[in-house]
Amino acid sequence: MAAHVGTLPRTRKKPEGLTGFLITVIDYMTTVDHKRIGVMYLGASFVFLLVGGLEALLIRTQLGASNLKLIAPDLYNQLFTMHGTTMVFMAVMPFNAGFGNYFLPIMVGARDMAYPRLNALSLWTFLFGGLFMYASFLLGGAPNAGWFSYAPLTESNYSVTHGMDFWVLGLQMLGVSSTLGAINFIVTALNLRAPGMRINRMPLFVWMTVVTSFLLVLSLPSVSIAMILLLFDRNLGTNFYIAKMGGDPLLWQHLFWFFGHPEVYVMILPAMGIISEVLPTFARKPIFGYSFVAYSGIAIGFLGFTVWAHHMFAVGMPPIVNAAFSLGSMLIGVPTGVKIFNWIGTLWGGNIRYSTAMLFAIGFIGMFVIGGIGGVFLGSPPVDYQITDTYFVVGHLHYVLVGGALVGIMSGFYYWFPKMTGRLLSEALGKTHFVLWTTGITLTFLPMHLLGILGMPRRIYTYYGDMGWDTWNLIQTFGAYLIGAGALLFLFNVLKSLRSGEVAGNDPWDGATLEWATSSPPPAYNFATTPIVGSRRPYWDHKHGGQGDSGAALEMGAPEHIHLPSPSIWPMVLAFGVMVAMTGMLYMKDLAESWAIGDMSVNPVVVLLGVVIVLFAAMNWQNEVSAGK
Repeated sequence: MAAHVGTLPRTRKKPEGLTGFLITVIDYMTTVDHKRIGVMYLGASFVFLLVGGLEALLIRTQLGASNLKLIAPDLYNQLFTMHGTTMVFMAVMPFNAGFGNYFLPIMVGARDMAYPRLNALSLWTFLFGGLFMYASFLLGGAPNAGWFSYAPLTESNYSVTHGMDFWVLGLQMLGVSSTLGAINFIVTALNLRAPGMRINRMPLFVWMTVVTSFLLVLSLPSVSIAMILLLFDRNLGTNFYIAKMGGDPLLWQHLFWFFGHPEVYVMILPAMGIISEVLPTFARKPIFGYSFVAYSGIAIGFLGFTVWAHHMFAVGMPPIVNAAFSLGSMLIGVPTGVKIFNWIGTLWGGNIRYSTAMLFAIGFIGMFVIGGIGGVFLGSPPVDYQITDTYFVVGHLHYVLVGGALVGIMSGFYYWFPKMTGRLLSEALGKTHFVLWTTGITLTFLPMHLLGILGMPRRIYTYYGDMGWDTWNLIQTFGAYLIGAGALLFLFNVLKSLRSGEVAGNDPWDGATLEWATSSPPPAYNFATTPIVGSRRPYWDHKHGGQGDSGAALEMGAPEHIHLPSPSIWPMVLAFGVMVAMTGMLYMKDLAESWAIGDMSVNPVVVLLGVVIVLFAAMNWQNEVSAGK
């Protein structure tokens, strides 16, 4: 039965040519529509992915043979620091935010996020935060102490440029963005669900986004405090992390990893949610063990807060402490294994369609299992002592984040691209992309485990030719270029399909959840009338004659007045003001010195200008809200 919630007729036709282009730009700068915000998140994340990928290729080229000096050592340090920072905070996390923004409201039957303007502020804070951090390359040098920036390398004596200050202030902006987005996701999922969509009927992608959001809200304060203390150390003469002055460098590690370990699940859980939607769709059967998949996500999130010190086994903690954190690390394998068995159970006996989205979902399972097993090794203190700070750790991390999170995200792109654009991505190009990525990931990251066991340290600039590492490093460099080729092929596929791709229709995969019940792409209001949900697979049951627990699987509500918030420029202006204020704060140390000699610096003017912009934007924002716009 072909029935969907329908759409209202469009009332405005956009002009063509330059005028139309300018109108589109203004529309996106002022939009508070969750779908456009999601698209901008995804687009910006892909740009940062390409930039971070280019940095990775430069690193891998430098390490492709022994004794190479293609890049200056300090620039190499800046590149691997910004590569890690970019991939974690500007690519993988925002990719998940992009899919969450676009699809979470539709999947729960809402018209928008709970706080649309706050959603726009989150986006612009992320964009300006990323640009702010990359400006460091042009303003004296980028951060160079690694993406987790251990003390005391980050202190002024060792990081003499403003690079670390850029890192601290830029990440504070990205943290604010993530916190605002997380609160919005939680409130939207808990308060704006369609009638009948109980908690245990929410799509699994929504479940994982909510769990991730709680992780962010609870973990980000820890690293925010750590970075504020570091900023004080570097600029105001405090000594929180300076041992000879009574501080403790390990304080940084505790505060950072209390955020850093849950951060791994922040990146991987949404990808698990994506493949939990893709696998049953292309296996043409319900997810096996819905409740186990949902609740194991909660268990992973909870346990993720109890194991931060397994990153610190080598710092000299008492054996009983190491044993406790090791036990917690092993326990995380239980809910993770539950998910893996449920995904395999979903495939078992299914009528499988091997589309590109499905191949990436299956690839996720295999790659993530390899990365997870590496984590089990590192969770054992005796083993960790032998391989800590070696390339084994780098291989484990990349298998989880590239082979796991990014491959899962790619599955989401091939799955949801038709819904976002109305056109299908090329399957031939997509499957070539899949082969390039899986081959490249294997060639790049699997040998890292062997090199780690052979003793190759991480973060080294070059190595001698008699270490026996040349062949594996050359293979890794070749594999990295395959991954880069796959990323460019995906970009070509997107551009080609946007221009001339096959028209997808509203429901190309015979989907089960509510996003497939509206048009492709969805209208601004998502649904003409509010859907009433009666099952976990409302649209699939509705199409195929199934019933809900106590009635119809999906019904349409009565016609209603649709109110959507007006566009607003003020979230973007406010985020810009924050960036201006942060720019002034970069020179806090210079400012203190200039005050000490009774001289006035230009820096307070910059800070004050940023504060004025923020207050002006906030005031106009409030006026819009008061006027009911």
